[in-house]
This record gives sequence, structure tokens and C-alpha cells, in this order.
Amino acid sequence: MNLTLRIWRQAGPDAPGSMTTYKVSGISPDMSFLEMLDTLNEELITRGDTPVAFDHDCREGICGACGMVINGQAHGPERTTTCQLHMRHFKDGDTIDIEPWRASAFPVVKDLVVDRSAFDRIIGSGGYITAPTGSAPDAHATPVPKEAADTAFEHAECIGCGACVAACPNGSAMLFTSAKVVHLNVLPQGAPERKSRVRNMVAAMDAEGFGGCTNTGECATACPKGIPLPSIAAMNREFLRSSLG
Repeated sequence: MNLTLRIWRQAGPDAPGSMTTYKVSGISPDMSFLEMLDTLNEELITRGDTPVAFDHDCREGICGACGMVINGQAHGPERTTTCQLHMRHFKDGDTIDIEPWRASAFPVVKDLVVDRSAFDRIIGSGGYITAPTGSAPDAHATPVPKEAADTAFEHAECIGCGACVAACPNGSAMLFTSAKVVHLNVLPQGAPERKSRVRNMVAAMDAEGFGGCTNTGECATACPKGIPLPSIAAMNREFLRSSLG
């Protein structure tokens, strides 16, 4: 496959950026999107040019490190992470636009790399449970209803990639925050911080400058792990309940 890539290049957080055009050839349909970018970077390095900076780690769709807007869609045309997107979803001769996440709370560090530490600060404000130190408790010492366990597992799948924020026209982090809140609040182990957790995490989210939620649903559509949109309503109910004492 021969492709034309239009990639956002930005030398640093305060430097101006622009779309730069590159040509790549000999791309296998079996390559992942990141492997295609690796091929481009090898060519750039060979020519003595600066390679394109982009985040990646496990390349197995687990860590949430990779993420970019591909042809206007978070993670690209398939509902998966960028590292799990394969070039078979594009055609020979295609032009592909590649940009970083666009949100005021995710400032660009360089090229396609953005600072997502805002997510870390949201989690740090309440995304934990009280756990006594010492030996591990006996199995099944704290019974968990199956429905609660299923809900917790569903929301625990969030990998914090930021696609929900990038897809949202308001740059809202409600889906991410609700996943972290609901994951713990439905479990008996999360009960001690249940009220303070939702208040603190919502306050931290607002302080980071994320936009408000208007229920467009783009976040859930883009989420590679399928975090459901109703989790936002569940967090809103938790917030209201905590505010009423």
C-alpha cells in the first residue's frame, strides 16, 4: 500500500504546530497503525529528519498509552485502540490525517503526544478504597452480589486512553470519571469513601478544565472498551445522593 500521511507536527508545548505531509510506501495491510508510523519514522531517521513523536507502550490494547485522532475519529475508523487498528482498514492511495487528542485539559507535549496527567489527578482525588494492611483476607470474606460484580468489572475495563475526551465536542471527561466512580462505588469495599469519592473526583475533574457533559454520546461511541453511556447518569445519581447527606 502507498499512502499519504498528513501529520500534526509541533516541536514543543509552546511552539506553533502545523500539518506536515509525508509519503509512505510498501505498507502491509497486516501492519498495525503504529507499525506503519514506525516505518515512517525509520525513513525520517535515515534521512536525518526528526521522527514523529507518539505515545505507545504495550501495543496490546491494554495500557491506554496510545491515542491519536485519525481522519477525525478518536483511535480511527474501528472501535479499538490505535495500536490494535490495522492497515487493512485503509485502501491503497488513501490520505490519512493524524492529529493529537484535542482538549484544553490535554496540552500537546510534542507532535502526537499529549499530557494526560489530568486523569491521574482525578484518580488520585478519590479513585481508591480503604484497605487494611496485613495478610490477605479469606476468599469470599466479603460477599459481592453478582450484579454488582458484573458492573464493577465492566467499568474497571476503562484504560484511561482519553478517547472519550477527544471524541466529545465539549472535551468532557464525564465517561472516564464515571467509570472510575461506579467501578468502586458498587462494591462493598468502596463503601467507606462512597460519598467523598464522587464529590472529590467530580471537583478534580472540573478543576482540570474539562468541559461539561451534554449527553451527545460520542464518548461511549469512541470508547474502545465499551464503557456504557448510562454510567454517567449513575455517577450523577451518586453525586446527588452524596450532596443530600
